[in-house]
Amino acid sequence: MFPFRRHVVKDDSTDIHVNKRRSDPLPNPESVGTLIRTRRSIKPGQFDGRRIDDVIVREMLENANWAPTHGMTEPWRFFVFCDEVLNSLGRKLAEIYRRVTPSGAFKPAKAEKLLQSAIRSSHVIAFAMKRQESRRIPEIEEIQAVACAIQNLHLTATAYGVGGSWSSGKVICSDQFRDSLGLDVEDRVLGLFYLGFPAVPWPAGERSPIAEKVQWFRAAEGV
Repeated sequence: MFPFRRHVVKDDSTDIHVNKRRSDPLPNPESVGTLIRTRRSIKPGQFDGRRIDDVIVREMLENANWAPTHGMTEPWRFFVFCDEVLNSLGRKLAEIYRRVTPSGAFKPAKAEKLLQSAIRSSHVIAFAMKRQESRRIPEIEEIQAVACAIQNLHLTATAYGVGGSWSSGKVICSDQFRDSLGLDVEDRVLGLFYLGFPAVPWPAGERSPIAEKVQWFRAAEGV
């Protein structure tokens, strides 16, 4: 487990009300499209050091909780690190990297980057897939559900002008890190989400035309 006292608090904050009545108008499609197309990955080295209000982070998590989920299993689990515990998180990741890497392949600069990425962030959210005990829902569908939850979280961050990026890899997705979070053997850590206000101009994005990636089928023949 982590070398610090785990302080788990049930979050029953009423600062944010995101549940909408059915009679409420739906969002403007143009504004939704703008939000989706504005989302970017902004990494810890591009953060300016300001702290994000916990209220905003809670709303990110609340919106993540509304991702689609087959069988209503809601397999996402989140572990939020902030303030003085970020240093401990970074050191834990660097320690795991040292343990899982052959001595000849170990790179001190990578260990330092794991530490600094945590320290430079306002919040770091570890997220995992909690495996259903019955295993009725295929694992891949549970993983996909968590990915949808992270997209919700990232879009919410974008709406507040908060930078964020999803990071995974051998260390973050290791059994050692999973165990340190108190997860079970069949659960999976799928990544860390680093959050911070950007110190750089919001990046522009680019995509190749969607027409190159889509096929339409309108007649029964040939299907």
